[in-house]
Amino acid sequence: MAETPGKPARRAALRLLDAVLRRGETLEQAENAALSGVSGSADRALARAIAGETLRWIPDLDAAIDSATKKALADDAKARMVLRLMLAQVWRLGTPPHAVIATGLDLLAGGPRRLAHGVFSTLTKAGNALPEVPTLPQAVQARWGEWAKAIAPGLVDPPEVDLSLKLAGEAQQRALDMGGTSLAPGHVRLPRGTPIEMLPSYREGAWWVQDLAAQIPPRLLGSGAGENGPKRALDLCAAPGGKSLALAAQGWNVTALDLNGRRLTRLRENLKRTGLEAEVVKANALTYVPAKKFDAILLDAPCTATGTCRRHPDVLHRIGPQQIAELAELQRELIERAVGWMQPGCTLLYAVCSLEREEGEEQAAWIDATFDLEPLPILAGELPTGLKPTGEGWLRTHPGMLREAGGLDGFFVARWRKG
Repeated sequence: MAETPGKPARRAALRLLDAVLRRGETLEQAENAALSGVSGSADRALARAIAGETLRWIPDLDAAIDSATKKALADDAKARMVLRLMLAQVWRLGTPPHAVIATGLDLLAGGPRRLAHGVFSTLTKAGNALPEVPTLPQAVQARWGEWAKAIAPGLVDPPEVDLSLKLAGEAQQRALDMGGTSLAPGHVRLPRGTPIEMLPSYREGAWWVQDLAAQIPPRLLGSGAGENGPKRALDLCAAPGGKSLALAAQGWNVTALDLNGRRLTRLRENLKRTGLEAEVVKANALTYVPAKKFDAILLDAPCTATGTCRRHPDVLHRIGPQQIAELAELQRELIERAVGWMQPGCTLLYAVCSLEREEGEEQAAWIDATFDLEPLPILAGELPTGLKPTGEGWLRTHPGMLREAGGLDGFFVARWRKG
């Protein structure tokens, strides 16, 4: 008997949701297994979209489900999981209710299909809808404090596509040519869903994909031109390499170091496509010994990546105090290593795509208190219009900022110089 069209995509979405909420996997980690058996790029994209929208709105979906049941379903009950997916399709993706029923209830084979059908019908026929802004999970609200209310509006929709240009001066013309906008020198923003590899300038290597916030750290190191040739920069924990590409484009002699061979392969591919050069080193930063010291070190440290919640809503549900503490400890180990490789006049730039204070502001304060380094405040004129540094001279971005222009990821950035 032929399977209902669209059902494999819904089954895959359920697997993705299960992998994140039960096993703490990232969506990226879960994809290979979850999407097996789903043929066609459209169905695979649909599965990702259903899972992503569900994760983005879980507290609000659950509130609606609970309002229509006499006895609350367990948080991990399969009926709740399926109802979340079904309601997300109607309320976020605009799927007709009859199509959702035809592809969704079969996921509860042997389970409470009548209950799920009744709850779904009650909510959709009554004209219920999600709020304008997603409600963040309680644990996330507690961690982010006063930031949470400002961040939530930036999570309504997945982000648009940001490009970083090899030649910064081309931004305005490239934006016009590709039907996008530019929010900073060297930046182009395109509508979500733009087929990247089909753009005319892809093969000529004029740009690479990189969120606007992630473009800021390398630009804060400025030009790599020195009196005796290019200055030496270490991109520590470099893969997949967007910051290495930016530093190379700014004229630095770049050493790109990372332990992840698969992600370093992507860096090499992008270097080849763009015609930029960098020394790519596969090594553990905690044991690596450089032959020479550096003029600049960019440490975009491993982190919880909660600042990427616009594009990776799984981080809202699988990150907690244990992961934050473990990564904060690793970050300090990496900072200590990096400081040891600085020569007089060297700039250290520390960055994380995290919204956790333990990984950002607290680390910067620790650096100030621990090492004999001169703070090098970030200036408003170095930043995209609409962003400004903190009173300490650091930069903190979050998804609620620049919302009218499409927003940006959450980042923390600070820098120092060795005297």
